[in-house]
Amino acid sequence: MRGKVTVVGSSNTDMIVQVPHLPAPGETVLGGAFSSVCGGKGANQAVAAARAGAETVFIARLGRDAFGDATIDNLHTEGIDTRFIVRDPDAPSGVAMIVVDEAGENSIAVAPGANAKLCPADIDNAREAIAASDCVVIQLEIPIESVEYAAQIAFESGARVILNPAPARDLSNELLRRVFLLTPNESEASFLAGIDVVNQDTAVAAVDRLMERGVDGVVITLGKRGAVFKSRNVPFGLAEAFEVKALDTTAAGDVFNGALAVGLAEGRRLRDAVAFANAAAACSVTKLGAQPSAPERERILELMQARA
Repeated sequence: MRGKVTVVGSSNTDMIVQVPHLPAPGETVLGGAFSSVCGGKGANQAVAAARAGAETVFIARLGRDAFGDATIDNLHTEGIDTRFIVRDPDAPSGVAMIVVDEAGENSIAVAPGANAKLCPADIDNAREAIAASDCVVIQLEIPIESVEYAAQIAFESGARVILNPAPARDLSNELLRRVFLLTPNESEASFLAGIDVVNQDTAVAAVDRLMERGVDGVVITLGKRGAVFKSRNVPFGLAEAFEVKALDTTAAGDVFNGALAVGLAEGRRLRDAVAFANAAAACSVTKLGAQPSAPERERILELMQARA
């Protein structure tokens, strides 16, 4: 059976320029190809979840503009339920300016627009969809009060909350106690745990520190080194990354989170769900762009089978 995933979060239009190297402060770098694609951490994760096989609902706020229209059309194409996307009459849709170097590393600046106005009332309108979900995925590109309210509804309804703490900011213990899985990368884990995460030993310490604050489980993504994980019922483990040639790492974390939600929604064990998410993220870095890089389910399973 298909899992049910609801994503609460941001949607942006990504303006991408490929450059030989990321510019230093004050430096102008002549780039190559330009592209404009749908992005935003929330929308990326929703597309990733849909392509990985879940029935997906997306809760967000867009402007009443051409960027918002294009986003809605794209989400419909992906088969995502958009009933709970609010069109703001005053704020523009979010925009991200992205430069990507030849090694696939990126630098991003975001103008949040309507994302900054997603409010608890918008979340409340989707209460029924949240309650019917197996997993609810949330990030931090929307107001924290909306993050907290969505987590509260999901927790009280019995849906598993996956909180991707990006961009990193202070989080209350009350919020963390409602989180089934916290999914920071190394820098986000360092910020939240107060420990410089530079290797597996420091990652273990950061996981334990975060679980002391009440979160049920933690998955720290380590890029090419894979991901470490632990929960109340699962001992600490390392899921190795899949070796691929990276072209663009822009949405790898978003794809990881969307696929992780699918794996858990389908009833996979945590270790297996993390492996599924690692495979999806590996597939994503081989293509340029955020949502265009999210792999279809068949591609994820092919990569996993090739290593089995």
